[in-house]
Amino acid sequence: MFDRIDHVALHVSDLARSVAFYESTFGFEDYNRHQVPNGPSIAYLRLGSTILELVGRSDKAMAGFHFCMGTDDFDGAVAKLTARDIEVAQAPHPVPPRSPGEENWRRVVFYGPDRELIEIRGLSRARASESRTAQVGAR
Repeated sequence: MFDRIDHVALHVSDLARSVAFYESTFGFEDYNRHQVPNGPSIAYLRLGSTILELVGRSDKAMAGFHFCMGTDDFDGAVAKLTARDIEVAQAPHPVPPRSPGEENWRRVVFYGPDRELIEIRGLSRARASESRTAQVGAR
């Protein structure tokens, strides 16, 4: 019956600033806009099959919420975001695998424009190489 999460919504204090941030930082595409009568403006952003709904709420921003972006190049993603001076909320660190294939994964958390938490999770190529080298050396 249910097969996926359709979208994740964030309340943001400055819709234009947040749209620009998610487009330029992560490559989202702003593909639809909606104005709720007597309510907020909404921007729908797409990255692959992921939909991010940004709800312009100048009265208050959402707090205590995070979402996670997966990457196949963890070290490159962290380097890109830190080079853009995006503030780190939690430094990169290893995480235990949730399922086979997630060995050597790491996570890091950054702040978005409204201090929303953006987790990045994926394979650290350097750690994977270290692990393979150690396994070969143990033989």
